Amino acid sequence: MQLNLGAKIRELRHRDGRTQEMLADALGVTSQAVSRWESGGSYPDMELMPSIANYFGVTIDELFGYNNERSKKIDEIICKINTMNAQNNGEDINIDECLALAREAMIEFPANEKVMLCLASVLYNAGYVRYGEHHLTDHEGYDIFDVERHRTYTEWSEAIAIYEKIIPILENGSERNTAIINLSHLYANIGEYEKADMLSDTVPDIHCCRDFLQLTTCDGKERAAKFSETILKLLGIAAEMIGDAVAANYENITTKEAEEFIKKAADIFDIVCPDGEYGNYRKTSAYLYLYLSTMQWRNGKHDKAFNSLDKALEHIKKCERFSSNTDMTFGSPLLKNVKLNPKGTDFDSHAAQLPSYWPWICIPDSDDVAVEMQADPRWSEWVKKTQE
Repeated sequence: MQLNLGAKIRELRHRDGRTQEMLADALGVTSQAVSRWESGGSYPDMELMPSIANYFGVTIDELFGYNNERSKKIDEIICKINTMNAQNNGEDINIDECLALAREAMIEFPANEKVMLCLASVLYNAGYVRYGEHHLTDHEGYDIFDVERHRTYTEWSEAIAIYEKIIPILENGSERNTAIINLSHLYANIGEYEKADMLSDTVPDIHCCRDFLQLTTCDGKERAAKFSETILKLLGIAAEMIGDAVAANYENITTKEAEEFIKKAADIFDIVCPDGEYGNYRKTSAYLYLYLSTMQWRNGKHDKAFNSLDKALEHIKKCERFSSNTDMTFGSPLLKNVKLNPKGTDFDSHAAQLPSYWPWICIPDSDDVAVEMQADPRWSEWVKKTQE
């Protein structure tokens, strides 16, 4: 391989205003040797490479001109793996291939933080799509994780080991936040609640989160817009938490009460969007209507159950149109200053995926409801509509 090491040394020497003699003295070689390096007549001994790199304050990779190529290759590999892994959305499409690519990257780039996080992310997802998250009901009727089963997932055990190793050395930012969220979920799934609690103590409370702090970074119209954006996010989080809370309390509330809670959660955005138009946030409502259909079926409201499935489909299809319409804006007076950027929204669901997402939240006896609903001719008709 043709190296441009001499040219790089000359470039760095000129950058720092050093002479060949100054570099030679620092390294304990002759100025003629440095001259030969820079002209390409010879190369420095390998033992000198760390000293040369230290002298100019660069890495050895940078000295050899590999840094940009190395970083570019790592980013390309990670992008490819993440794109493939995103296809494993509740279903094992190519997990084996993703894991193989991530492990190969670890061999080529050992101890690289980005590669380690990528492998951990694939392992995290592998446990879900290969085996699933399972729940039990405790003696008081409350939802609990099936920790004994989850502890057998070798993928999750390996992911935990990687996250535990890398989180302490990660800088604050989105990568560290994602790693903490994933590790917290894994701790909960295997019953390591004390570790999850200790991990939660390492992050700020809700009042110090980015969305809240950004309310103080501007004023006037822009601040009004940020308030509206934050309200939408909080409503979405609240809606999902209501669904999770119903599942957690499932044996301690009636199915009628559960139905009422889920219906209110599904329509929560109507609080600030009286016109019923809330863009990409329809995705949350769509999923909640899937969940609502199970409650309505159990309550003997079979027609309403299928109406809810249609409502879920309606929300997702409108959400799809929103994601491709750069001119759409909120009609609500409270949200009129919100700047929409559909191309930047996190939309990863489509109508065709709805049947595989049903009932969305894991609840006891959903298999029984599935058997009954899917035996109804209206189920096949609804599935067909999701494919159109």
